[in-house]
Amino acid sequence: MKKVMLSAFVIFMVSTSAVFAQQVQNRDEGYKLQTEVLFSEILDEKRTITVQLPKSYAAKPDKEYPVIYRLDGKGNLLLITAVLERLQEAEAAPEVIIVAIENTDRLRDFYPTVNEEQNGPMGIGGGASKFLSFVESELIPFVDNGYRTHNFKVIAGASAGGVFALYALQANPELFQAHLAYSPAVWWNYGATAKSTKAFISETNNLDSYLYMDIGEESGFMRERYDDMLDFISSNTPKGLKFISDEFDNVPHRLTSAAGVFNAYHNLFLPVRMPARAYNGEISSISKYYNRLSNQYGEKTPPEWVVRELGYHFVNNGNLKEAIKLFKFGITLYLEKPDAYNGLAYGYEQSQMYEESLVQVNKALSLSNEGYDGYEVYAARKERLLNLLAQ
Repeated sequence: MKKVMLSAFVIFMVSTSAVFAQQVQNRDEGYKLQTEVLFSEILDEKRTITVQLPKSYAAKPDKEYPVIYRLDGKGNLLLITAVLERLQEAEAAPEVIIVAIENTDRLRDFYPTVNEEQNGPMGIGGGASKFLSFVESELIPFVDNGYRTHNFKVIAGASAGGVFALYALQANPELFQAHLAYSPAVWWNYGATAKSTKAFISETNNLDSYLYMDIGEESGFMRERYDDMLDFISSNTPKGLKFISDEFDNVPHRLTSAAGVFNAYHNLFLPVRMPARAYNGEISSISKYYNRLSNQYGEKTPPEWVVRELGYHFVNNGNLKEAIKLFKFGITLYLEKPDAYNGLAYGYEQSQMYEESLVQVNKALSLSNEGYDGYEVYAARKERLLNLLAQ
């Protein structure tokens, strides 16, 4: 478990306070909030959700978005949005639709078992199975029919909501692709959820999912049951499960979602710019990375500039053979992109393969014209290569 000191949390909160204020001021100019009320046959009651649409939603009518389902209502929207905005500015997260589920009886809905332990409110809980059925059979179809979504879904909740996120992972592992459990109250009913989570993990060999958990300054039997569960997951993590956990010293229980939200989403979403460390020397590792990114963002191929910049990385490290391989791969993906050919021309030039470089830069020039961004760079390279070949 990674320990994060309170001072780091305070710095983060201060740094995002200006973002919060700006979002409140510009809410009507950017994000669109819609309140929806649906009657649940499963729960036999009306349920209210607040849907926050991304800024680009109206301008991009063909674009589909992943969905974050946040328990405990719209009071969580500002914090989530502030964090995601920072990640999106760094091209490290997609734009998302956020569905905030308002409560009617949260303890009934979020806990899988009725509490029979005197350490908590007795005789309450046990409705998580029915609530999950509502989410799966009524709420998600309602959102999918009313909004442009794709099939990457996140469930996030704190305390009792964190217990429900863990329950959803166990009851239907494929319903959500990511599960965020901020300080899950797994002490409930003699640690029933801690026990069921351990049993689920022990019986699962492969689990293509993401799980984030954190804990604050909790102590006593609550901490003991959480730590026992955490140790078991850490030691028996199924293949394919990306498991991230944090411990926030001196952060109270009610603030653990605020403390953990950045790490939760930063570790979940892949950056559009593939990190060099993710490339293992095989072209297939690029395809694998962007297949995963496609599941999150909806992007089908890596952007041309990403492959080219990966090639530049290897030029800078002196591995020209690897760089040329990557530049060639970029051309196979983007046959009509002049920058792709110019990238290969650069690789050849750095390798002192001037004739080969000239062939590629001529292709870049043939696919562009004066005024095209990059044309002058291509023309300068051609002139330089001709001078080198004439010597």
